[in-house]
Amino acid sequence: MTVSKTAADAVKPARPRENLGEPDGAGEDSALRLGELSELLGYSLKRAQLKVFEDFLRCVAPLQLTPAQFSVLLLLDNNPGRNQTEIANTLGILRPNFVAMLDGLESRDFCARMRSTNDRRSHILVLTDKGRAVLARAKKLVAAKHEARLNELLGPANRVALLEMLAKIAREF
Repeated sequence: MTVSKTAADAVKPARPRENLGEPDGAGEDSALRLGELSELLGYSLKRAQLKVFEDFLRCVAPLQLTPAQFSVLLLLDNNPGRNQTEIANTLGILRPNFVAMLDGLESRDFCARMRSTNDRRSHILVLTDKGRAVLARAKKLVAAKHEARLNELLGPANRVALLEMLAKIAREF
């Protein structure tokens, strides 16, 4: 398989090294050659996700929310009275991880679990007043800083195109 060189493959030329037990180009001053890795969509998506999450975390640092916690609060706000399995499945969060996340959100008084009146084995989730207030602050921070930076970087047309492409992958893959 032939893969074209891209800007991601660009590196400083390896300088001659004395025999220090390091492979050529392994010094601090040279970048690793990514080769085919830079052409793999999965790798590029993951690298972009990490950068986006880092920026998100900086933006909502005063609230100490992760992207997953923010997503849970948004879903709870838009879907009051849904059970925890529905929320976890929608976000693709494994049950044990979701239970631990809910424990944390509940201990901060952002949401509450209540027994379902329809199915006593199930719990419905509701935002508390504090959870709604934190979510409102988070939404403002995310819109004013995080999403604004992404919109500036991509431009409106590319933003829409990227959202459509990502939705297609999520829907059909």
